[in-house]
Amino acid sequence: MDDSTANDAKSKEVVRLWRAWKTVHEMVADREYELAEDEIKISLDRFRAEYCEPDGSVNRSKLHFSARPSESMIRKNTPPATDANPNPVPDCGTIWVEFLADKQFGVAQIRQFAKHTIENNYKTGIMVTHVPLSPAARKALTGVENLAKIECFLEDDLLVNITHHELVPRHVLLSRDEKVALLKRYRLKETQLPRILQKDPVARYLGLKRGQVVKIIRVSETAGRYASYRLCV
Repeated sequence: MDDSTANDAKSKEVVRLWRAWKTVHEMVADREYELAEDEIKISLDRFRAEYCEPDGSVNRSKLHFSARPSESMIRKNTPPATDANPNPVPDCGTIWVEFLADKQFGVAQIRQFAKHTIENNYKTGIMVTHVPLSPAARKALTGVENLAKIECFLEDDLLVNITHHELVPRHVLLSRDEKVALLKRYRLKETQLPRILQKDPVARYLGLKRGQVVKIIRVSETAGRYASYRLCV
């Protein structure tokens, strides 16, 4: 591989990672974590200046970041107070995002990532990899679910933000109180709501948990805007 070919490959890799970086920041912001606007809308030139080595390659270890939940997110994820639990703890916390450089991705990498996430008191961890997880690694993910929520995204799946596509309607997570009010208004049990799978691309983007309800807002030429609801299962 001559120098021009190598430089071209590095330039394409920089653009790929810049696009994935922007999407993952938009995803974290859409989940209502606190991020500065200039973190989300970083230019390609600034990305190169801050995260590339002198040879033009991206230093993935510099791409890690964390974000705290906003007040709105905390409210949505706090159970209602009861006599038995007058001061409920919110079911959310700081998120940790890491771009992993490993050529292979197996159980060892899962354990290392989970260890870092748990020891640093992160509530959620997102791994961004450029290679798929091995079957054993996917199985290992379920083994740490009770300690921390660990999610994994391929870089290739983050090159385009799916929620920006014109055919994808807006999804809005309901708070616990809003969910209760919805069920009461229509006299429904939650199991009577239409469902959205937790592995659905938009559900994964929003980090939906089982039992949460999303409001889906669509635009119709005849009816204008109308809403439907889905229970995450």
